[in-house]
Amino acid sequence: MSGVYARRFRRIAVLAATSALAATGLLATAPAAQAAPPTPISAATARTYLGQLTVKAEGSSTGYSRDLFPHWSTQSGTCNTREVVLKRDGQNVQQDSSCAAVSGTWYSEYDGATWTVASDLDIDHVVALAEAWRSGANSWTTSQRQAFANDLTRPQLIAVTDNVNQAKSDLDPAEWMPPRTAYRCTYARMWVHVKHHWNLSVDSAEKSTLQSVLNGC
Repeated sequence: MSGVYARRFRRIAVLAATSALAATGLLATAPAAQAAPPTPISAATARTYLGQLTVKAEGSSTGYSRDLFPHWSTQSGTCNTREVVLKRDGQNVQQDSSCAAVSGTWYSEYDGATWTVASDLDIDHVVALAEAWRSGANSWTTSQRQAFANDLTRPQLIAVTDNVNQAKSDLDPAEWMPPRTAYRCTYARMWVHVKHHWNLSVDSAEKSTLQSVLNGC
């Protein structure tokens, strides 16, 4: 399957997954207060930063492997990046001696679902590793890619419903946005914040979509 048709197929799958979640009643209103990733730049700053990004055709996935982005590095003691994000993004999270989350509540910003079992959540790389590779990370060192894949300082990592994250795959905002429309402004701000900090390029369709979302924030 060619890259273009594969992306179209994944986009259809995203819509199907969203409909399924709505049918089960898991789409809900966001709680008044919740844990979250680092606050992204403002919409005004995001618009400025977006104008500073290099616009070019998306690169090739040739040579890409997730193994080239060592992730879930140890952060402290027995806690790796995944467990740190689960603790940060959840409410009343309890961890065992190996730092694994054994209880808690998590609200998935992408789709509005609430979960009480950590295995129902993925830690999404807002700018996917493969997307980063095609946008300039193919020329990085392994240590740079590791820092990107475990970036807790920028709004690059977020705990979300696993199948929604899997439906997103490595799509950019022109191809996928969070099903919960109320989060799309925040998501666009997060995306631009990450790409600007890491000096990654955008393609023309990606930039156009981001401009449209940010102009409505």
